[in-house]
Amino acid sequence: MLLENKNAIVTGGSQGIGTAVSLMLAREGANVCLTYRSHKEEAEAIVKEIEGMGRKAICVKCDIASFTESEAVVKAALEAFGRVDILVNNAGMNWDGVCWKMTEEQWDRVLEVNLKGYFNFTRHTAPLLKDQKYGRIVNVTSINGLRGKFGQSNYSASKAGIIGYTKAVAKELGAFGITVNAVAPGLIETPMLKESEARDKIVDMAMAEIVLKRVGEPDDLANLIAFLASDKAKHITGECIKVDGGQYI
Repeated sequence: MLLENKNAIVTGGSQGIGTAVSLMLAREGANVCLTYRSHKEEAEAIVKEIEGMGRKAICVKCDIASFTESEAVVKAALEAFGRVDILVNNAGMNWDGVCWKMTEEQWDRVLEVNLKGYFNFTRHTAPLLKDQKYGRIVNVTSINGLRGKFGQSNYSASKAGIIGYTKAVAKELGAFGITVNAVAPGLIETPMLKESEARDKIVDMAMAEIVLKRVGEPDDLANLIAFLASDKAKHITGECIKVDGGQYI
């Protein structure tokens, strides 16, 4: 197993990509603390599934945009597991609108969650990783942070910010044996996509771009994250790796 005896925090672990990542890390041997905001029952079900694998797991309610709530999650993980080795910043949101109609609230909330939320968790986890001279941080961004997307200037800006943040933090923490990388998914088949009234239109537009002619699955991303969180990737840092079936090409 890639992650035996390691302890991980996964933000937004109660659904979609976060669920796949939480379960994948557990399959590879890690204990997992996952956060949720409104999907408590789903989060508790994931905890039970991880415990069924013989791992430890907890779930903590958290608005990742809150500096204090994020700190409480890290403290809970530390209390439950004794140490933290891996941080996967995954939780995020979108609130779309063209730039000439977007409200200040739309802009601020997306940046607070998608960018400040990643800072919050990194800020509270980094001192622990630094002191133990070991750690893995993986940030989930998006190909739309690389290329931009119509109607998503706030989302694209936040995801582009994550890429720059990843590179800067990789430089800051590298001397302490900590790697920091980003993964950039294209279209992934998540519950949010399945429930969207515009799903068919979204998929058709993406399929026109995707070279491999299939919509990505959460495990496609989770497999890469598990690798980056392991010692197999100990000499990889500051990278942004696309998982998009060639959608960005």
